Amino acid sequence: MAKQSTDSQDAAVAASDGNEESKRLKKDRKKERKREKKEKKAALKLAARAETQVEDAAEGTPELTKKGFEKEVRRLQTELCALQEWVKQTGSKVVIVFEGRDAAGKGGIIRTITERVSPRVFRVVALPAPSDREKSQLYIQRYMTHFPAAGEIVIFDRSWYNRAGVERVMGFCTEQQYEGFLEVCPYFESQFIRSGLILIKYWLEVGNEEQGKRFEARVKDPMRQWKLSAMDLPSRAKWYEYSKARDAMLAATDTDISPWHIVRSDDKKRTRLNLISHLLSLFPYKAPKKKQRQAAGA
Repeated sequence: MAKQSTDSQDAAVAASDGNEESKRLKKDRKKERKREKKEKKAALKLAARAETQVEDAAEGTPELTKKGFEKEVRRLQTELCALQEWVKQTGSKVVIVFEGRDAAGKGGIIRTITERVSPRVFRVVALPAPSDREKSQLYIQRYMTHFPAAGEIVIFDRSWYNRAGVERVMGFCTEQQYEGFLEVCPYFESQFIRSGLILIKYWLEVGNEEQGKRFEARVKDPMRQWKLSAMDLPSRAKWYEYSKARDAMLAATDTDISPWHIVRSDDKKRTRLNLISHLLSLFPYKAPKKKQRQAAGA
């Protein structure tokens, strides 16, 4: 009789354990479905916003000549100088984040933006891999030390979003660290903005085929090989993993107060013109007069 009672208790415990495991699996599946739904929504948003946010000037316009491109760059750089004066006069604090796939053209755009402005106003931050000391800090701490004071614009060539991209895909962070970042990032950004910071985020999206061509050019050309990092070629094989990470990042961090601006970057020259035009449109600065523009272009 005692043996039957023990067997019954064991069976009950096993059943209970089985129920708990079943509940846990159901909860995990529900969480995964919710995540997939967010990622699908983000992918649709990416496609739509890439068409509407930063205009594709290639459509409906004549072929862009070298002379025409250089003339338009000079005009936009004159406008950037006017923006610089506005930032200094108003004491604005601006952060511009450039993210995107490898070889998407971030460096070229940043060079075009900063070529004719003061490095005391426009600062470019491109941080290396974190040191052991930095790894022991709050994740965003090493980025915040580079935030602007009044009258400054800081451009991040890669940013805290490394955690949602390369760290996620290449396994440099734990699942807990990744999930935690996506959860708290919108909160931190909203606090930055409410404290008076102007935060602008760009994602550059280059096509799979075009990225392959750019990597091949870097490998073959000694003058471009410095652009290759230890992560570039391994990451090239993880195109779809990066796509999934991008979609999850957009779903979690594209907010009303801190939206992402998506830019197609297969055409380098048009991308530079379109993005800088879009950037300038976000500020209420006064455009320089015609004589000032002519003097700047001389």
